[in-house]
Amino acid sequence: MPHPVIPNTTDSTAPVASSRAILAGGPFRRLLATRLTSQVADGWFQAGLGGALLFNPEKQSSPVAIAAGFAILLLPYSVLGPYVGVLLDRWDRRASLSFANIARAVMVIPCAALLWSGLQGVGFAVSALIVIAINRFFLAGLSASLPHVVEDRKLVPANALASTLGTICYSIGLFSSAVLIGLHVVGGDRHGYGLICASAAVGYLLSGLLARSLFQPGELGPLAEERRTGRLLQALVEVFRGMVEGARHLAGRRKAARVMLLQAGYRYFYGVLTLATLLLYSRYFGNSTERSGQSLLSLGLVVILGAAGVALAAVITPLAVRWWDARRWLVAVVAGVGVVVLLFGLPFRQSPLLVAVFLVNVAAQSIKIIVDATLQHECDDAYRGRIFSVNDTLFNLLWVGGLFTAAFTLPPNGKSVLALVLTAASFMLLAFWYATASRPDRPTPA
Repeated sequence: MPHPVIPNTTDSTAPVASSRAILAGGPFRRLLATRLTSQVADGWFQAGLGGALLFNPEKQSSPVAIAAGFAILLLPYSVLGPYVGVLLDRWDRRASLSFANIARAVMVIPCAALLWSGLQGVGFAVSALIVIAINRFFLAGLSASLPHVVEDRKLVPANALASTLGTICYSIGLFSSAVLIGLHVVGGDRHGYGLICASAAVGYLLSGLLARSLFQPGELGPLAEERRTGRLLQALVEVFRGMVEGARHLAGRRKAARVMLLQAGYRYFYGVLTLATLLLYSRYFGNSTERSGQSLLSLGLVVILGAAGVALAAVITPLAVRWWDARRWLVAVVAGVGVVVLLFGLPFRQSPLLVAVFLVNVAAQSIKIIVDATLQHECDDAYRGRIFSVNDTLFNLLWVGGLFTAAFTLPPNGKSVLALVLTAASFMLLAFWYATASRPDRPTPA
């Protein structure tokens, strides 16, 4: 089988022209406004949670508590993701998008109040979990609504544009929060983080009102004749069975299974590096209360450079696959990350570490682009939705696994030469495994 083809053109002006054509559509712009407003608020909300967990001088959480906090933020995506479509296919999506973000605006208030008061117990965890879980529903609703505002032939670039701009707006929310703390506009204590968290309610409320005011009932689907009306419990059971069938189908598609496993392995070690970076910035580079605000501002630069790496990968990956091929590029970027971790990580200084963050995220997004294309190319259309659900679950669970591995093995300040060397070696071994396992069979001499 040929390597998957990433849609692209050698004309460098084509992506720009395509983006302009998509943005010219009024319905797409309205849906994009609803999304971007919400994703800026996501950045504010998660900055408040993460800041309180990492940089609050009144309460320094253990690495295990930090990993558990990220698990709470992330796992709803994995657990609820495959099931939200059952509800979205039953309800008017314009109403679903509006209600979801208005509900989040309401739920942010008790979460921010508990954060302000320092009561970060079960109630705080549950309220944060609800806000994050609703986000899965909202994002899935946006994806399901997109075909109603964009022509079929423009769906792929429209998805890419919306996803990229969404990531940028989310990063802006995180970075602006870091700037407010770093410049002492708000305090770097539980009160300051509570205020930042509460500000997300404004963004969610605005997004919910935009969805309600910018679209007419039924405009975003599903059409009345397409709505599911069967028993809900039966539909949920069918989703679980579908994921099992998808995994079985994947087992017979070795190329797709290998790239998925490669990405899962990468995400595991990416999780190790994520927690190590957070600990370095909160405990090693900013190991005093006076420096915590500056460290948070520096961590904001990490977020921005990570987003820049994602954006660059979207440009260079199609070119790399065209000039080289997908298999060689995957081997190169994974092995290259091992070298990057050693060269830019071992000094344990902020400037080289920023370079490493940028390059590691270029590689991460390159892998994701190729994995998505491979799954689309190799798997039958009837199974693709289920395959992507399996991939999404594996993607997130392995990342959380890496976080907990780092939490139990790294020192409290995140600085460990041994751990960094082992992680770098693991990336190289992962690349070697994939290069060996995916090597094309040589034809047998006649």
